[in-house]
Order: sequence, then C-alpha cells, then structure tokens
Amino acid sequence: MEDIIARIAEQRILEGIRKGDFKNLEGEGKPLNLEDLSQIPVEFRASYTILKNAGVLPEEMQLHKEIVSLQRMLDCCMKEDEKQSLKTRLSKLLLKYNIMMERRCRR
Repeated sequence: MEDIIARIAEQRILEGIRKGDFKNLEGEGKPLNLEDLSQIPVEFRASYTILKNAGVLPEEMQLHKEIVSLQRMLDCCMKEDEKQSLKTRLSKLLLKYNIMMERRCRR
C-alpha cells in the first residue's frame, strides 16, 4: 500500500515539475529548514513542535535556566542573609532537577 502511495506521489511531483507548477515559489533556491526529530518519540513530535514554535522550553531546560540565573545572582550577592535565601532556593531547584534527570535516565 505504501509503495502505491509513494509511486502516485512521485508521479504527481514529476507531472508538476513538467508543467512548471514549482517555478517561482516563495523560498525557491533557499535551503529548507529541516529539524531532526529522530530523538523524539513519534507520539510527542507534534506537541514538541507546537511548544517549540511557541517558545516554550521543556521543564528541565527551564529549571536549568533558573539554576544558572540563581548561581549568577549568588556570585554577585554581598549580603549574607540574601545569599542564604538564594542558596536555599538553588538547593531546592538542584534537587528537583536531579530527580527529574534521574527519572528520565531510568526510562
């Protein structure tokens, strides 16, 4: 069945090329922006693409971003009470991140 569909598609493409249907299209001659989604399970690819296009980061990436931000704040912090507060927040985020990554490795 797949061979039949592939052959029909190929015939239609060749017919379109012969008729000139693909000339003067927007983006002609420019490289395609193809993403490698092979590492993402098939059932998650559509939702991954939608979230990526919306600028939403995966939870572990968002956590990592927050961890880096807190580490930078901690490096610049002068007041001891603020440092302690930042260390506490950082510790909680690191724990959450490490648990998340450990679960992911077990799958």
